[in-house]
Amino acid sequence: MITFILGIAILFIGYLLYSRYVDKVFAPDDRPTPAHKQKDGVDFIPMSKNRNCLIHLLNIAGMGPIIGAIQGILFGPIAFILIPLGCIFAGGVHDYFAGMLSVRNRGAQIPGLIQEYLGKNAFKIFIVIVAIMLLLLATVFVYTAGDLFVERFMGIKDFAITNPKVLGTYIVILSYFVVATLFPIDKIIGKFYPILGLMLIAGTGFVLVGFMINGVNLQNLNLTNFNMHPNHLPLIPMFFMTVSCGLLSGFHSTQATIISRTVDKEQDGRRIFYGMMCLESLIAIIWAAAAMDVYSLNIVPQNIIGTVNVVNIIANKFVPLNLAFLVTIAIIILPITSGDTALRGLRITIAEALNIEQKSILKRLMIVIPIVICVLGILVWAKTNADSFSLIWRYFTFFNQLIAIPTLCCATVFLARAKKNYFITLLPALFYVFITMSFIFSEKIGFNLPLKYAEITGFILTLGALFYLMKSIKNK
Repeated sequence: MITFILGIAILFIGYLLYSRYVDKVFAPDDRPTPAHKQKDGVDFIPMSKNRNCLIHLLNIAGMGPIIGAIQGILFGPIAFILIPLGCIFAGGVHDYFAGMLSVRNRGAQIPGLIQEYLGKNAFKIFIVIVAIMLLLLATVFVYTAGDLFVERFMGIKDFAITNPKVLGTYIVILSYFVVATLFPIDKIIGKFYPILGLMLIAGTGFVLVGFMINGVNLQNLNLTNFNMHPNHLPLIPMFFMTVSCGLLSGFHSTQATIISRTVDKEQDGRRIFYGMMCLESLIAIIWAAAAMDVYSLNIVPQNIIGTVNVVNIIANKFVPLNLAFLVTIAIIILPITSGDTALRGLRITIAEALNIEQKSILKRLMIVIPIVICVLGILVWAKTNADSFSLIWRYFTFFNQLIAIPTLCCATVFLARAKKNYFITLLPALFYVFITMSFIFSEKIGFNLPLKYAEITGFILTLGALFYLMKSIKNK
């Protein structure tokens, strides 16, 4: 377990040291936050640091830290090192600046921040990308939460949408998404999500205790073979596209900007935004270890390796049967409580772009109803054949990581204009330009080029992004 423990140590020490440095560079102060200055009783409501932490953890921890972990560990024990390093130097920095820049800009959502720091042209492009990503994510989370529930608690193996129980489960979940999206943030999310956040932590804790009681079979890092993926997927870019929420995820920026509207004071930001990203990374590392163990025992059928169905196998392996269902519930909670805030984030983003006030529930419904129709349409299409969901997931993965880039670029412009150390955001931004462009140019869902040509293209586009950033810094 040396590599596993080393990864956890990197994460712990990195948070203690590097997050403090990042916070010092940003320099939070005592100015009133949007939660106080723009309090509206719906989205702008001050809440305590501890409550915001648990809500934000639950919002950002969709299926990413679970699915990403059980897929990412197929690359081998290198995952135990890359996940915490990526979290400390990329994911934590990304989430922190997404939240804190929003706090400094009247609770603006990501498209609003892009317009402020990168210009109107970038805004026009990325508001469409953000909308697509949030729609795909909400659909994916209805799909995965519903299938997990009917398998564990109804014993159903046929997940066809024509099955009344499956369809009914989807409708119930989506209906909850709508209610949580419409209600003021302190009524449902503020009251119940801290409790559900504790359930998530407890569920992962049960698995960790299972390591100690039952033992766990883990490999150590092999310096002669960093990449052990059975299908020989390239570590770059595939690992960084596969493991998102535990390492870096653009979706987190859409959630950080929701919580920015409830932050009581700027000094709370490091714990809320950076700290919860690190806690999610810890969850991913633990689930990656559990997946490595069950894979090594050959108790996972070949056709479900790397899928959400591995969750139930892990729960049954490490947790007593009378508690295993609690672990499944904790995992089912993840897509539900991220899916509803994905719709909430989309509602707020559209309202901000079109300048539609959100105190009136009718005006909220005016935005939400078309969103729900779109989600239902995508869900029905996704259930038409087995490849549809896989296609949606791959496109979501691309858009998810793509959205992380402008967030880091906004932070780079902000820091450069303030004459502060902008390399802490510039370097991860450029790295992910290379990663995402190499991915889309090499994948079948993109341009399907040979990897070496895709990487050359990615490098050229990275230089272009650097030039655009330098121009944006000088424009104001």
